[in-house]
Amino acid sequence: MTCGLAIFVKTPGLSAIKTRLAQGIGAAKAQQFYLLSAQAVASVARQAQQSLALTAYWAVAEMAALDDDAWTDLPRLGQGEGSLGERMAQVYRSLLARHDSALLIGADAPQLNAQALARAFQWLAPPSPRLVIGRAADGGFWLFGGNCSLPDQAWTQATYSAPDTSMMFSQAMRPFGDWLELEPLSDADHAHDLPTVESELQALNAPTAAQQKLAQWLADLSQSSLPAP
Repeated sequence: MTCGLAIFVKTPGLSAIKTRLAQGIGAAKAQQFYLLSAQAVASVARQAQQSLALTAYWAVAEMAALDDDAWTDLPRLGQGEGSLGERMAQVYRSLLARHDSALLIGADAPQLNAQALARAFQWLAPPSPRLVIGRAADGGFWLFGGNCSLPDQAWTQATYSAPDTSMMFSQAMRPFGDWLELEPLSDADHAHDLPTVESELQALNAPTAAQQKLAQWLADLSQSSLPAP
């Protein structure tokens, strides 16, 4: 059994990056956080690949950026056109055309761990229809996966970036398989989310080098943001 894992990313200079976070820490630092966070997520995917039949991909928002330097360290997939739900559906189908199961994750929850990916992988291994979700503290979700075909309309019923996105999304998907729910994580959409993300990174038992780099960057950012005595 093989699984494809797609990390959804946007490319600085071609798409707006972390606009809500930029309101709190500035556009340049928001972009730095985003790229460091994406690499932290990818590092955990690579770690999981060492023991699982899992292949990680960048799912790139812009077709013009498929060969961008930021994304050359993993195989690339284009997200295609349309709403977020439509683009997730397209990437999910692309993965299922290559693998027995598919996982979709964002770049905003860098404190994930390989054990969570292994749980999702193992849950999706049986041939019976199965789905998995990892909810985010803000009402969204940081991971979704499945081992079965899903209708297009199920991907577009939820309102994304809303406080009840994960609830609406799981309700739309619920009829199509048995479910596993992973531990929730905090994602970083606003400046006030960063201390929680930093704390969760620091609490990891065996962080990757990329996760340690991001945790140090967040610690430095916190220090530089303190008011002068």
